[in-house]
Amino acid sequence: MLDDTALARLRELDPDGSLGVVGRVLETFRTALGRDLERLALARDAGDLKTVGEVAHKVKSSSASVGALELSALCAEVERRVRAGDTADIAPRVQALLDEAQRALRAVVAALRT
Repeated sequence: MLDDTALARLRELDPDGSLGVVGRVLETFRTALGRDLERLALARDAGDLKTVGEVAHKVKSSSASVGALELSALCAEVERRVRAGDTADIAPRVQALLDEAQRALRAVVAALRT
């Protein structure tokens, strides 16, 4: 689920693991993503497309950095659609983003256990 290349880049920052960089980054991502998903769901339910786009933008970058590439791609699509005003059928894409984010969270939790 998490891209090995992205995780390898994180490991390069702390080659012997003594600083716990990978674990700290993954834990920070897990915590932030939980908050972001709540914010995204509330914005979706309220029809607040500006916030939907902002959250998608934020999660796009952070998910790519930990190797959740499918999540990053969905975020990019939602962000692009919001910016372009192409939001008539955005709800299924936001739901797909939320679903993929849950999968990414499970993968991060699993990675933190190893």
